[in-house]
Amino acid sequence: MLTIGQALDALLWLTAISVLIQCAEGLRLQAGGSTLAPWPWSVQRDDLAGSAHAIRLLFDWLYRPAVHRTHLTLHALAAASLPVWGPTLPAALFLLASQVMISIRFRGAFNGGSDFMTLVVLLGIAVGTVATPWVGAPLAWQAGLWVISIQALSSYFLSGTVKLRYAGWRDGRALPALLDGGIYGPLPTNSMLRSRPVAVACSWTFIVWEAAFPLAMIDPRITALWCAIGAVFHFLVWWFFGLNRFFWAWLATFPALIGCATMIQG
Repeated sequence: MLTIGQALDALLWLTAISVLIQCAEGLRLQAGGSTLAPWPWSVQRDDLAGSAHAIRLLFDWLYRPAVHRTHLTLHALAAASLPVWGPTLPAALFLLASQVMISIRFRGAFNGGSDFMTLVVLLGIAVGTVATPWVGAPLAWQAGLWVISIQALSSYFLSGTVKLRYAGWRDGRALPALLDGGIYGPLPTNSMLRSRPVAVACSWTFIVWEAAFPLAMIDPRITALWCAIGAVFHFLVWWFFGLNRFFWAWLATFPALIGCATMIQG
């Protein structure tokens, strides 16, 4: 359904959108001053207590508010360049290294798995870009798309199997308990999601969809359907919990998944 070129084009656009949103959030937090920025560096720098003095000085400089704002701005510009000028080697390598630096600033992740998935997507883009002069663009981007796909498939499969092992997900108790922690407060007492049959049906739908994602790769049309369900799933996570990064970070992996499924079909 998607050629390598089409998958790459969609990947670059969605990655740019995802990273730009993350940078906008970071800049907004920085604009509020050090008291509004989460996890102040003055606290986190204690993690480097055992590091060399030069390393501590480097990170102290890098995470100064003005320098960090400049870093986020450059990160955003590099991301915006991907769909416009293509994945150039300087942009791809800068984005990967820059994402690592941003992750270190927030002790690995600002918003959980979405930051890790963004790093995976940027790694796949870097792999394709670096390998192109050596093995040619088609093979290089096959490798880059598979780097992204393998990690995305693993994330879904592991999430589904973990839910399967947990009795609260199998019997429907976990879903309303989870949604009670949403940004709009607990579910209404008359919400249909508090109904055990509805909660069980929704829970098992998520379990089967996630755990079966690797099997969906047997046909790109099935993969596209699974990705469409994924878009709805991540949108609901955004709606209930405000985790917009999850929506865009995983959405950026879908072109790679459909492109790799197309390769499998041959």
